[in-house]
Amino acid sequence: MGLCLSGSDVRGGKQAVGGAHLRPTSAADHHNVSGQNDAVDFFFKSRGLHALFTQIELSLSASKLRDLDIASKSDPMAVVYAKKRDGRLDEIGRTEVIMNNLNPAWIGKISIAFQFEIVQPLVFRVYDVDTKYHNIPVKMLKLEDQDFLGEASCVLSEIVTKQNRTLTLKLHNNYGLRVSRNFGTLSVHAEETVASKSAVEIAFCCSHLQNVDLFSKSDPFLRISRIVESGNSVPIYKTEENPLIIECFDFNTSGNHVLMGFSISVISKIQKSVGDLEKLHQERTGATFILPSTQRGHDKVLKSQLFVEKFVEKEQYSFLDYISSGFELNFMVAVDFTASNGNPRNPNSLHYIDPSGRLNSYQQAITEIGEVIQFYDSDRRFPAWGFGGKTFDGTVSHCFNLNGRAGGFEVDGVEGIMAAYASALNNVALAGPTLFGQVINTAARIAGQSLSYDRSKYFVLLIITDGVLTDLQETKDALVRASDLPLSILIVGVGGADFTQMEILDADNGRRLESSTDRVATRDIVQFVPMREVHSGQISVVQALLEELPGQFLTYMRCRDIKPLNVQMAQTCA
Repeated sequence: MGLCLSGSDVRGGKQAVGGAHLRPTSAADHHNVSGQNDAVDFFFKSRGLHALFTQIELSLSASKLRDLDIASKSDPMAVVYAKKRDGRLDEIGRTEVIMNNLNPAWIGKISIAFQFEIVQPLVFRVYDVDTKYHNIPVKMLKLEDQDFLGEASCVLSEIVTKQNRTLTLKLHNNYGLRVSRNFGTLSVHAEETVASKSAVEIAFCCSHLQNVDLFSKSDPFLRISRIVESGNSVPIYKTEENPLIIECFDFNTSGNHVLMGFSISVISKIQKSVGDLEKLHQERTGATFILPSTQRGHDKVLKSQLFVEKFVEKEQYSFLDYISSGFELNFMVAVDFTASNGNPRNPNSLHYIDPSGRLNSYQQAITEIGEVIQFYDSDRRFPAWGFGGKTFDGTVSHCFNLNGRAGGFEVDGVEGIMAAYASALNNVALAGPTLFGQVINTAARIAGQSLSYDRSKYFVLLIITDGVLTDLQETKDALVRASDLPLSILIVGVGGADFTQMEILDADNGRRLESSTDRVATRDIVQFVPMREVHSGQISVVQALLEELPGQFLTYMRCRDIKPLNVQMAQTCA
């Protein structure tokens, strides 16, 4: 009996959105290099391990700073703050003081965690440190005792989306006024702090496995564990150079997996390092499974063997590697105009626009999601559609242009989406039923057409809905077809409807969607969140909805061996 399977190993750094992690990585980051692992996805999601971030180091330099010293030049130091929603500034870090220099390039780095799913405003302030304070550690300096040289601000996403990850800002006074006086400029460069991005893709084969099933053949699988300092083994999917334990089981749907040919209390195993596995591949030899005995020195050598059919080392590029090389996330929106939302003129309607400026759930979702993704879309022209409404010609449409124009569906920026939405409420009658198929197919067509001229675009469709789907199977079919395309779909459920169907589309139970022709989706491209749960849980709808997007992006790129643009150019020139 034989078994073949493949997996991957990451040497050095641990992976998150694109580098080191400070909290648990999500399932999206535990895919193998060549594809998605649903079992690993489900394991991590079931334990609430979702959110991703990458540790970033900021390097700062300045040019043409003001000279406030009389006998010498200014002695500048930079301070970096995170700006909170309430306007409060939290200090992140300080550079060293550079003596007598109006064009400093500070050596000290500022460490910050980049979180894709939120907007992270930063404020930079530069001070001239008085000579009498030069012997005091910078962390203990009182800033009110130093001379202010200038201030600048930006969003962290603006830095990491630059092709060289460097953003140059004009300094101004700390009252926010852009006066004619030249305060100089500040340049900020971002680098990921990851030990290594080298990954190894390994394909295993086993021979002469014993059959332990009575009426059929065994269903073998391998479990790979890492030996930790205590001597115990921890099941893993990716590992470093630590010794590995490879165990062979017979799969049972009940979860009581039988160790091949033996009772559940014993193990048939092999202990090898990644280096040993590479040697097995090079020498085309096999490793023999052993059956450990409770009596020392009485281990049984089995006929079963493990072979390494494939051992390929490759670069595991991060989300930020792609984004900073010129890849973009193109934002698209589709809004539910079915009658179940209620009359927009009624304050109880989900579409009611409050004269006081308080956002309804549709407006809130558009604003919060759009404000994050807009930084990854260079032209900020967003396709916007409605579905389930009776349009200008009196017919019910399940994919109409939100701006009311026959010739174009794009609007300018998040503000353009909001304006088109408000206008459509005055010109489109709510109808029904709730159908997603046409909107998804339209978005998929745009994503598919882009492949013929630009493979650096990845599309993100936001669907906001209040109702139960009428075309569940058609929607499944559309999603399965779209799973081959550079497309992710975010669904926000508003109101109090039963959103069980949306949970099915999300496929977070470890099973991928199947079409009516039994075709299985190549990857999970849907993320769903009901607005009511987000509100009750006091977490941002953005964080709940966007947390899987970097992983879905990476899965698509890695499965197709699409490399960052700068790597592609270097390989072309070589």
